[in-house]
Amino acid sequence: MFSARCGANLLRSCFASLSSAASSSSSSSSRLLLQANARKYATEATTQHVPTEVNAALARTTVLFKTYKPVSPGIRHLKRPLAPHLYKGRPLRLLTVALRKKGGRNNHGHITVRSRGGGHRQRMRLVDFMRLEPGAHDVVRIEYDPGRSAHIALIKNRDPNADGRKVWSYILACEGLRPGHVVQSFRQGIPEGLVPGYVDSKDVRGKVLENSNGDGETQSASTASLALGVLRSLTIKPGNVLPLRLIPTGTIIHNISLDPEGRAILVRSAGTFGQVITHEESGRYTQVRLQSGEVRKVLQDCVATIGKVSNPLWKNRNLGKAGRSRWLGRRPHVRGMAMNRNDHPHGGGRGKSKGNKHPRSIWGWLTKGKRTRKPGPKGPKNSNKMVVRERPRGKEKRS
Repeated sequence: MFSARCGANLLRSCFASLSSAASSSSSSSSRLLLQANARKYATEATTQHVPTEVNAALARTTVLFKTYKPVSPGIRHLKRPLAPHLYKGRPLRLLTVALRKKGGRNNHGHITVRSRGGGHRQRMRLVDFMRLEPGAHDVVRIEYDPGRSAHIALIKNRDPNADGRKVWSYILACEGLRPGHVVQSFRQGIPEGLVPGYVDSKDVRGKVLENSNGDGETQSASTASLALGVLRSLTIKPGNVLPLRLIPTGTIIHNISLDPEGRAILVRSAGTFGQVITHEESGRYTQVRLQSGEVRKVLQDCVATIGKVSNPLWKNRNLGKAGRSRWLGRRPHVRGMAMNRNDHPHGGGRGKSKGNKHPRSIWGWLTKGKRTRKPGPKGPKNSNKMVVRERPRGKEKRS
């Protein structure tokens, strides 16, 4: 009797231990599954080891921006472009200067730019838009710049004899530029010996470049094309600076100067680019299409940088809350209809009314399509002879 009872108890304990082990294993596996499927505070970029064209096309939009779990209203709509290649440290102190804020006031203390004031303390990065130093420069890192929408690159001069401030410099980073890349400036022309048998000259420009060598002597077609191909393979690289006379047609460019001895002033915002349309037969001007669609004549001795400006997704960001605008130094913008009559042309009156007036600015200038300057062929005589075709407007832009 006792032995039977002991056997039954032993069997019962064995079955209980087995069931408990099974339940613990299932609970642990379910716990791991829940942890794997749990939503995290910041969504991570999904990477595929063997992407196909279809999967890459479907997953492209999921890896471009960083979004957040809406644990607060301020981050529900927050959206930031992913930039894992950016350097997370501080900038080079030698190449920065403190930004003294004016609050939108001029030297008389009058407000000339509304909705400006406050904001976090910033240091301006001294970006080199001249690129006068020749030779190879190594890209050390890509950094964030609070003073512009594009990213900047810290480059180091390989010349051991370069003095202090010429060793390090900041340049505007082009799309695809990464640490370890090498950029060069050919602003002074192609150095002698870079391409065997080629000697650069300012007489070599535009279409003449395809038919003659550097010293103007006619070559055979094969030799000329070979020298030209070697020259372009060595110089037409993202981040390199060249005169427009040495850039082939159809090339994507940015950082365009309008003075042969001046700094780059056109096409510097994030994601923008220009394109070389044609070199004129006279050898004086090159036609360049700008980001707005305007085609403009630029002197062929002016320089430009190869490539497209970095951070093209900047325009699709979402700050998420008004506080981030205040951190950037932007104050609230008040509508004219909400003001008094003595504060704005649209102010005053009962209810939402602007007095049957055409839309105007606070200074009385007509807005919403009124032409205040007419460059190019449609404008006053000799207003801007460099514009070949104006930027598209209205129906032309929509089509």
